[in-house]
Amino acid sequence: MRTHRERLPDVPSAELPSEVPTLHATPSGRRSEVVSYSDDRRTRGLRALQEITGQSGADVVGTLREIAPDLADWVVDFSYGDVMARPGLDRRTRQLATIAALTALGNAAPQLAVHIRGALNVGCRPAEIIETIMQMAVFAGFPAAINALVVAREALVQK
Repeated sequence: MRTHRERLPDVPSAELPSEVPTLHATPSGRRSEVVSYSDDRRTRGLRALQEITGQSGADVVGTLREIAPDLADWVVDFSYGDVMARPGLDRRTRQLATIAALTALGNAAPQLAVHIRGALNVGCRPAEIIETIMQMAVFAGFPAAINALVVAREALVQK
């Protein structure tokens, strides 16, 4: 099995301070995020959750913690600490991919709204979010895309 470094050669290998993810330019001129793996997944997860979703993500985790504390930990540790904090894709790209996936699911309107606001937090433009959702009409069907656009309209107005 190839190492992480072998699969993602464009990601700088320098170890970074755990408190601040840093952006580095790749050979193509694009910036990719690098996350220190010297900190634990809970710390990475809480940091990524805050950077992406702000208070709305913390509120979701808090609500989950009341009824299903283990699921709240999985969201923080796995979803954000292991997956969303991975190097190789910048936060903007990850959020657009997440919006595409949630649109295609067609049954995750609350999560879609959180991630649309998160996409704005990490620098995505509203037009990019709308285009991502419209692209899903081809793969997930028009009803899924239309429903996601309704969620997007509300989330963009709230932001």
